[in-house]
Formats: sequence, C-alpha cells, structure tokens
Amino acid sequence: MMVSPSGLAVSPRDFIPPKVMGVLNITPDSFSDGGCFIAPEKALKRAREMVAEGAAIIDVGGESSRPGAKPVALEDELERVLPVIRAIAAELPVSISVDTSKPEVMRAAVAAGATMINDIRALAAEGAVEAVRELGAIVCLMHMQGVPKDMQQSPHYEDVVAEVGAFLEQRVAACVEAGIPRQKILIDPGFGFGKSLAHNLKLLANLGQFVATGVPVLVGISRKSMLGALTGRDAAERDAAGIAAAMIAAEQGVSIIRTHDVAPTVDALKVQTAVRRT
Repeated sequence: MMVSPSGLAVSPRDFIPPKVMGVLNITPDSFSDGGCFIAPEKALKRAREMVAEGAAIIDVGGESSRPGAKPVALEDELERVLPVIRAIAAELPVSISVDTSKPEVMRAAVAAGATMINDIRALAAEGAVEAVRELGAIVCLMHMQGVPKDMQQSPHYEDVVAEVGAFLEQRVAACVEAGIPRQKILIDPGFGFGKSLAHNLKLLANLGQFVATGVPVLVGISRKSMLGALTGRDAAERDAAGIAAAMIAAEQGVSIIRTHDVAPTVDALKVQTAVRRT
C-alpha cells in the first residue's frame, strides 16, 4: 500500500518496485474513457478489476483535464467522485487518490476515504495548500504550462527539463514552507500538459533528474497523444506503447506509474523487477 488511512509519510524506498496507480475517470469527456464509468456501480466494478489486476492505488477524477477541456462546477465534481470514493473505501483494500484541484473536493474526498491528492495545478488554487496541510494527506504536485483549455496550442520552453524541474522545486519548497511535510509530497512532470512531442520525449529520457531530487516521482503517460503521434494508433490501442514508456520510466527509478492498462503494466514490472534482482 502507498499510504495508510492516517496518511503516513512516504519516501522513494516505499516504491520499489514502482506502484501502479489505476485511472478511474468519472467524467463524460475524458480523452480515452469518457463516459464509461459515470454510473457509480460501473466505476466500482472497474475499481474491483484494477485491484484484482494489481493496482496499489486508484485515482478517482471527476473533471477531465484533456486538451481543450472546460472546467467542471464544484457541485458536479463532488456528485461524481464522492459516491465512488465511499464505495471503494468501504469494500476494497486499496489506497485512494482524488484527482482534483479544488480544495472543497479535497476535503470532501478525504472525509469519504481518500488519502492522496493528485493535483494537476500543484495546489495553486486558493486554499488548496491549506487544505492539504490540514488534512494531512499525501499530495502529488504536477507541472502544467497553461490550462487544459489552451495548454497544447503553442507550448514553448528553452530547456523543458530545467524549467519543469525548477517549477516543481519551487512548488515543493512553497508547500514545505506552508507546513506540508516534504515526506508527504510527490512530483509529476506532467506529460502532455503544455508539452509538444519533443518536450515529452525529452522529459521521458531525463526522468532520472527528477528522481535524483529525492522526492518520489509519479508519471502518467498511458494512452496519451504523444504515444499516438509515435505509433499512429488511437487511444484505446496504445497499451503496448504505454507499457514501453512505463518501463523506460521505471528503469530511471520513478515511484508511481499512473495507467489505464493496469494488468499488463503490473506484469511488465514483475518481469523488470525479477531481472533487476538477479
């Protein structure tokens, strides 16, 4: 397990081999599985499947962050995620993450059973840092250039690795200064969030630099457009490419791999781990 209900601190050593985080989108418009799990009973069924396949964490999200996505009202996001989080917490032996940037959703989700906050805006929303500090939850801070509505229009960096790294370092420092223990923070370079294909490949090739900070690193590459650009395949057919990217990340020491394709990712990690231990 990644975290206990009490939100214990984590370190990179807790993620050897990397833990697999299963994606559970409770949205009508996510790029890969939008509309598939809006009904709570379907979401719970999918959560059961992912736990059986080896997921250590389920990441529940009620607002799409695909390129071009529009914001979701607070009430709608709460209505989507809370019944699912409660159902998973009541039944399954798995850590629950909530994929949100809204402090109100963070508070309600933790009350419902979540122990981790996965925030694409790195706690930039007003009150988000205070919410995480008071909740005592684990938090993942992600880098994004722009916002989902426009982030892919013209992403630009002079040095994407250095700039993403500097942003994440600054956000970690700000959170620590605000009272969030460093030991409860993870970082995510944000593949596909305001990055071109070249930017994404550069980040993937240099994940070791983020790992070297000592803060556990989460990566989410599963089914993303960068894989489609490389393979020419539709989102639902990018599982092999996603597993290849996940193995590149795992070889560099990342701590969590966020994926739609849990079973094959878990199997690939088992093989990789066995070889590394020989």
